[in-house]
Amino acid sequence: MNIIGRVHEKEKLDKILQSDQAAFLALYGRRRVGKTFLIRQYLKDKIVFDLSGTKEGSKKQQLNNFFAEYLARTQGKQETVTPNSWQEAFSYLAKYLLSLPPTSSKYVVFLDEMPWMDTPKSEFVSALEFFWNQHVSRMNHVLLIACGSASSWIRKNLINARGGLYNRITHRIKLAPFNLYETERFLQHNGLNLPLYQILELYMVMGGIPFYLKEVEKGKSSPQLIDEICFSRQGLLSEEYDQLYHALFKNAEFHVAIVAALAAHPQGMTIGMIASQTKIAKTNLSRTLEELEECDFISMYNPLLNKKKEAVYKLTDLYSLFYLKFIQDNKGAGSKIWEQLSKQSTYKAWSGYAYENIAMMHIPQIKAALGISGVFTRHSSWKFKGDDTLPGAQIDMVIDRADQIIHLCEAKFTQENYALTAAYSEQLRLKKMIFKEVTETKKAIFTTLITTYPALKNRYYLEEVDHEITMDKLFAS
Repeated sequence: MNIIGRVHEKEKLDKILQSDQAAFLALYGRRRVGKTFLIRQYLKDKIVFDLSGTKEGSKKQQLNNFFAEYLARTQGKQETVTPNSWQEAFSYLAKYLLSLPPTSSKYVVFLDEMPWMDTPKSEFVSALEFFWNQHVSRMNHVLLIACGSASSWIRKNLINARGGLYNRITHRIKLAPFNLYETERFLQHNGLNLPLYQILELYMVMGGIPFYLKEVEKGKSSPQLIDEICFSRQGLLSEEYDQLYHALFKNAEFHVAIVAALAAHPQGMTIGMIASQTKIAKTNLSRTLEELEECDFISMYNPLLNKKKEAVYKLTDLYSLFYLKFIQDNKGAGSKIWEQLSKQSTYKAWSGYAYENIAMMHIPQIKAALGISGVFTRHSSWKFKGDDTLPGAQIDMVIDRADQIIHLCEAKFTQENYALTAAYSEQLRLKKMIFKEVTETKKAIFTTLITTYPALKNRYYLEEVDHEITMDKLFAS
């Protein structure tokens, strides 16, 4: 099978394979994003040992699985007794690696779902530490890959390790969901040629998660697909949410509570607001937010042009947002339920927030469309509560350029060409004035629309809009 996208990741793997030193790669990313597929497909001819941890498996089960793979690889010509410890198991593996013939590239040892191997009292991490320090670090012909969806475990025990594995990770790859360009290519590779608008609709529901996108079938429209995949009793995304967080995190109740709170506040929440609503203790809250951000479920945005303000957290996992808004209360509701839900007022609010999140995920494409790819920028949303002199205002996205220009971006998701009204034109003008007064910026300010289809160039558009970016620009590579 062809690997869609992942260009930078493949280039990095190629460089590692060509190096003349032993390599220890930490590969992580959220559940279902395609980590295992990438390694097993791209490095399949180089893998000499491939073991996947078993969720909630005992130490004995994990070691039995290790030994089964070991016997298959050595064809029973080396050790023939099941190891009793990870220390012994890794000594078997070291002996096997030393017995392999010379290679001009590297042999790959792939330990998938490594966090699940680290069962209580198993001493897995200390054994792994000895395996690397004593053996593999001296084997210039070996690439050891530690992979897992529990990104917090990978970071704590490998990347930020303080013990014997301190600074031992030589390379790291965080695999992100597909962007819109990769999603379109993935669907085309699977024989689907949907209009961009319908791909965008699917992306708003599933995000760029390859495992979810595999559910998309030929010959059906995006509303039909959303109905079947999300609301039917057999639909993958009808039940996925119940497993998603518990498969990744210990004490997942904290993670679920934070995600639910953020779903109810699409404009974002400060850590104080989250603490107040969820009642999670400060130490647990900070750790949980970090874990959710590491797995691409939430994003933290630092305020622009106002250093006194707190950072804001937003739910940016598109599937989680869609599930909590629509699927949760409508499972098994029958055929064509999405047709009904998409006509309700909640659809308009949800689609607006989802499109705003997608814009935030595609800053490189937006910068390219504006012709500023080479300019340093920072971006965030912006909100002013209002005071005695000025009313409140909220801006979907602010792009602050190093060349003394600021874009105030407004995302507009519509099923047809957008038409600015006199009232909205006045609203844009007011937002611009409030932003300038509150931030006291001396930079030039441009109003930028991010639309699906081109907006009508009426008098209000010509008066207030400086730039427009349509959805097709977000699909750029």
